[in-house]
Amino acid sequence: MVKKSKNMTHQEFKFNFHNTEFYGQYWEAKKTEGVVVLVHGMGEHSSRYKHVAKKLTDNHFSVVTFDQFGHGKTKGKRGHNPNFEAVLNSVTTVIEKAKKLFPNKPIFLYGHSMGGNVVTNYVLRKEHQIKGAIATSPFLKLAFDPPAIKLFVGKMLQNIIPSLTMGNELDPNTLSRKKEEVKKYMDDDLVHAKISPNYSIKFIETGNWAIENASKLNTPMLFLHGTSDSITDFKGSEEFAENTHKAAVKLYKDGFHELHNDLCASEMLEDVVNWLNSQL
Repeated sequence: MVKKSKNMTHQEFKFNFHNTEFYGQYWEAKKTEGVVVLVHGMGEHSSRYKHVAKKLTDNHFSVVTFDQFGHGKTKGKRGHNPNFEAVLNSVTTVIEKAKKLFPNKPIFLYGHSMGGNVVTNYVLRKEHQIKGAIATSPFLKLAFDPPAIKLFVGKMLQNIIPSLTMGNELDPNTLSRKKEEVKKYMDDDLVHAKISPNYSIKFIETGNWAIENASKLNTPMLFLHGTSDSITDFKGSEEFAENTHKAAVKLYKDGFHELHNDLCASEMLEDVVNWLNSQL
């Protein structure tokens, strides 16, 4: 189904990868200067980024996105992925889709939280022609220490029953200082709180790996993080940026986890657009 508005056209699509039917969608700007492939966070889905897509299309960046393994309208067990390599390769599939939709246009990655981990690891580990990447509140380092017993059990389960899911214990009130945004999240039927070791344990490991290997980065990156994020630690973003000359970091004083839905959203989205334009 195609929906048109003043500055953009919206269309949904499906694709099959790793024996899974994925849901995808894109917003085409009236005039496309660049393309942003957007990767959402844990427990949520791509349709929560309509306002982000509007800001980007209003500024001549088309947006291609999808619901990750175990999320949103993508089929399969909630909160689980087959393995980290498959997660990265699903992004490759969407990048290829973006290239077909918008040939010869520069492509950027934009990932939030878990998606921030994905795009950071993607540009570090994969052969690509990505022009630049943005990571907002990336899951590189948690802002709390998970109980040692939970980590121990999680690692055991990863070897025995990797698809077993548990609650992610996320408090929605820590996402935004705007109560209406918290309510929207809690009322969203596609949001879930399930997580398997392939998303929890593996993402803790790959977040640490990314920080340790930041010096290998050859792609310009922008890290955006709130200083009051109680889910992912802004110090992880700072550590990454300190280990490479290719990354810049901006901190938002008192900002919560979902900067694009927080009190600083307008400033943060303007920063995103300005940085993208600086990379063209």
